[in-house]
Amino acid sequence: MSLTKEEKTQLIKKYGKNEKDSGTAEVQIAILTERINRLTGHFDSHVKDHSSRRGLMQLVGKRRRLLDYLARKDINRYRTIIKELNIRK
Repeated sequence: MSLTKEEKTQLIKKYGKNEKDSGTAEVQIAILTERINRLTGHFDSHVKDHSSRRGLMQLVGKRRRLLDYLARKDINRYRTIIKELNIRK
C-alpha cells in the first residue's frame, strides 16, 4: 500500500524542480494523490477496515489543505497540478 523509494523519487523528479525537491506543494500533492489512489483500491476488498478509512480521510484532508494553499498563492500552478493528476472530475 505504501510507496516505494523509487516510486516516490519518480514523483519528485516529475513534479519537483530537481531531484531533491520534496517540499513544494506540487510534489506533496502528487505523493498524497498516489497514496490515496492505492488506499481506495484497498477498500474494494476490505470493506470493514475502518481504521484505514480514517487514515484515508486524513490524507484527503491534508491534500485539500495543500490544494487550497496553492490556489491562494498561485492559481496557475493549482490548475496545472489538478489537470495533470486528474483530481477534479
